Amino acid sequence: MFKKRQRIGYLVLAVLLSHVILISVQVNVREEGNLLQIVGFSALAGIDEIFTSSANVVGSVWSRYVSLRDTEEENVALRESIAQLELQLQQQNALARQARSLHRLLELRNSSEFLTLPAQIIAVDATPWFRTFTVNRGTGDGVQQDFAVIAPNGVVGRVIGTPGPRAAKVQLLIDRNAAAGALIDRTRAAGIVAGVDGQSLLRMDYVSNLEDVRIGDAVVTSGTDGIYPKGFVIGTVRNVQRGEDLYKTILIEPVVEFGNLENVLIVLNDERLAQLEGVE
Repeated sequence: MFKKRQRIGYLVLAVLLSHVILISVQVNVREEGNLLQIVGFSALAGIDEIFTSSANVVGSVWSRYVSLRDTEEENVALRESIAQLELQLQQQNALARQARSLHRLLELRNSSEFLTLPAQIIAVDATPWFRTFTVNRGTGDGVQQDFAVIAPNGVVGRVIGTPGPRAAKVQLLIDRNAAAGALIDRTRAAGIVAGVDGQSLLRMDYVSNLEDVRIGDAVVTSGTDGIYPKGFVIGTVRNVQRGEDLYKTILIEPVVEFGNLENVLIVLNDERLAQLEGVE
């Protein structure tokens, strides 16, 4: 019985709600449409607002993405431009250094009393035991074995082996097998300068313990070896000690920076002067 009354109550409630809905359809609210239309319009407006807001967010994100892409492309272009400018600057600096080197070489050639031949270094042997490089001058230019090679600030080395027609190998003075007659310029104490194994220094042998040798003294060629003309600068005394035997232990700092050489002068022998006067 109770369940039957409950079902009747639900039915009555449903009928009443149906009447309310029908009445609301027919009622105007402030002449702007019925209640159901207003409710529906409000719902649609809310949905539209959600979509509009979402579209605005998406649009904003897309704009930022495009802006970031544009900025990244600009940064890439700027980096490429900077790299290109840096490369051009390095090339200009290299040309400037080469010009300065050639200018100093020309000054030395003009001031030297010896006939010299300019040469460019085209290959380097960088082993720690044998210090040599190859120049672009050979027998076709009058170059022979044991010709001295110099730079604007001092002695470089000598031509070794048999030169080719357009190339010759030069042994640096710091090579362990190289040697040159030398003098302490201040006191004229004589000795022999030779290379030191694996180092960029020179040692000066056969200088008596009785000689006056000081740190900073200039060392020049003596001309007694028959290769290097007299008076060319070799280096300066870096260290000097009294030896256990008759001779001092002397280390020489070369004046030539061998690792930075690009161009050198080859000193031609006197007996070839008349024959090679036209060599440039």
